[in-house]
Amino acid sequence: MSSTPLEQLSDCITLAHRRIQSDYADINPVVGVNRQMRSADIPADAITIDCLKTDKRLLLILHDQQPDEVRYQFGYRTEDPGPTFESIDLSALTETVLIDWIVGYFQSGRSS
Repeated sequence: MSSTPLEQLSDCITLAHRRIQSDYADINPVVGVNRQMRSADIPADAITIDCLKTDKRLLLILHDQQPDEVRYQFGYRTEDPGPTFESIDLSALTETVLIDWIVGYFQSGRSS
């Protein structure tokens, strides 16, 4: 089992990503880990999960001060994140939850 919150979340995302690629090949999410917040003296890491086809993005934030909590926002790749984030306990953010979020959000409102 992974030791840091970022490793735990990354492991969960890896599992969800594999299932999505297998079961929902049309979504093909792109996952990125961004540590640039740290270079701006913000003690946090960001993970983006993007759908290039719909331009939608799921943004996940892990703050060092709240290691057991993941803040998240559904948005778009071409837009800055909004000011409001939801939160979920890291232990509650399972592979199934991620798959439900990604499939539900990325497939909703698709343009042809």
